[in-house]
Amino acid sequence: MDREWNDSQPIYRQLRDRVVAMILDGVLKEGDPLPSVRSVAAEYRVNPLTVLKGYQQLVDEGLVESRRGLGMFINSGARTLLLQGERQKFLGEEWPRIHATIQRLGLKAEELLNGASSRSSTDAAPSKSTESNPPRDKDKEKR
Repeated sequence: MDREWNDSQPIYRQLRDRVVAMILDGVLKEGDPLPSVRSVAAEYRVNPLTVLKGYQQLVDEGLVESRRGLGMFINSGARTLLLQGERQKFLGEEWPRIHATIQRLGLKAEELLNGASSRSSTDAAPSKSTESNPPRDKDKEKR
């Protein structure tokens, strides 16, 4: 988790959002325990009650369950529930702004897909110059 806090949201809400991101990214899986309230509070230098409030939101949303004496654990189906909610949130809040920008710039679907695929391939794949030109054996060239 990131150690920086922004002033636009309460810290407990940011903690909740970070746990949600970890579930969506697969870092935390169904049945996994959440880090203890005390360890998170110490690591991020926040009040344990702040961490507990963020965790309680996850419990209230049905994503996490509290097991007395054992800690808090990710519920089964939490990722699916989160994906459904996050998709609706994206389509309702973020997509209209993105769509308006696309319309304003006159971008076509092909351009968007090509831009996304070329960007991800340059980030993930090694450069073609090193891949297509293996090192040559100079002794074989002389023969």
